[in-house]
Amino acid sequence: MRYRTLGRTGIQVSELGLGGLFVSRVGGDRRQATDAIRRALDLGVNLIDTAPSYHDSEEVLGLALEGVTQPYYVSTKLGGRPQPFDPKDKVALRRSVEESLRLLRRDYIDLLLIHEPDRPGQYDWWDDWESFHGPVRELLEQLKQEGTIRWCGLGGTTVYELPRVMASGGWDVVLTAFNYSLLWREAALLVLPEAARQEMGVLAGSPLQQGALARRYDEEVERGAPWLSPPRREQYRRLYAFLDETGIPLPELALRFVLSDPRVSTTLMGARSVEEVEANVAAVEKGPLSREVLERLDEIAALVPFRPFEEPFGLPFGRTYRGPGRA
Repeated sequence: MRYRTLGRTGIQVSELGLGGLFVSRVGGDRRQATDAIRRALDLGVNLIDTAPSYHDSEEVLGLALEGVTQPYYVSTKLGGRPQPFDPKDKVALRRSVEESLRLLRRDYIDLLLIHEPDRPGQYDWWDDWESFHGPVRELLEQLKQEGTIRWCGLGGTTVYELPRVMASGGWDVVLTAFNYSLLWREAALLVLPEAARQEMGVLAGSPLQQGALARRYDEEVERGAPWLSPPRREQYRRLYAFLDETGIPLPELALRFVLSDPRVSTTLMGARSVEEVEANVAAVEKGPLSREVLERLDEIAALVPFRPFEEPFGLPFGRTYRGPGRA
């Protein structure tokens, strides 16, 4: 496992981190989740990201990490707890942090991110959406001074609003999700350049686009998936043809692509099983992709430079589609 500096924090984090959404086990097998988490740490993964909204992820991580001696960093978030959620209630936000500490079985949190700071109407964090000030910033400073958290940051999904929040200053890291992968490159326009200007560490979330790049869906691409726009369908055809040409498995190509960008500090993998963890670690250990491969991928990505307006956020390959055009 190789390590990169996480922006202004100065800490060294593994190129491959663990995404807590996929270690959640509501009604599932917690032993399987625990085994996957511990195997990831054994293989050198030292950053784990979770959130109160990731079902029981914080609790599962707390149980799995109890007694672990390897050094690691935990990132969790503010947002969605307690209900009804008020993003301007400092007392309630502090209670959320205290609950995270209890569930994670920790005395402090390494990274505390504001969840979706860039989507007005979802969580209205800011008193002023121009200066991006609000009670949450006051609380973060207090938590830092107390030693309850070490660093703070932002976890968002929009590529136009998120950089504006980043530019307000004072943030250590940013988690950008669903917008930097083989076929979705929007974060490269504004998010990654702004992170460099602000000396923020970058966590790239969902490099496999919640499964859309985890395996091939040849049949749906050719004869199904009515929600695929014609340019996106052709893009998938060319991507699959490139896989046939190179022989590189799709998940490996996706992970190595993200880590070929030196501006990315770490990318977060799902961890449904020990086998999945081992395969992902083996993939990133092969290092960045060659310039020739990256140039070919750039050509494929350029077929659909921006997400079509009605394209489902998580492409529902293998699932029932209930989006636009369906009653």
